[in-house]
Amino acid sequence: MSQQVNVTVFDGAAAPVSHTLVPVGNRAVKQELIAEWREMLSTVPAYAQIKARTSLVRMNSGIYRVSVTAEVPVMESVSGANAAGYTASPKIAYTNVVQFVGYFHERSTIAERRLARQLLVNFLNNVTVTTPAATTGPVSELVDQLVHPS
Repeated sequence: MSQQVNVTVFDGAAAPVSHTLVPVGNRAVKQELIAEWREMLSTVPAYAQIKARTSLVRMNSGIYRVSVTAEVPVMESVSGANAAGYTASPKIAYTNVVQFVGYFHERSTIAERRLARQLLVNFLNNVTVTTPAATTGPVSELVDQLVHPS
């Protein structure tokens, strides 16, 4: 089983910025394995950090359900103190969420799951050239090998 480690990802900004997501734990809820990561910026409250989560569950039908979720909270703008000198605490205005969910038959192979994942990745990136599929990292191990970080 792979070890849950820091993950560095780039955002989609015009000048890409890297975000390091730190493991904040993993747990089992009934039959579902869940691992979570969070950015650890010292200037942003913990509840407002960028988050990622992976999930693996073998359903009663024998089908494996894998999911990868990214959450990007957007903070309200604070425009300073009121007449009494009070400044409101920062709050989340809304959260943008993106999720990949895959359903894989128990007889599916690593190559078949990798093909499905890579087709989606290439579609999302509008890739029109041959790009080798990633074979390491928490998402490729989750989808391709059905291995969840511990």
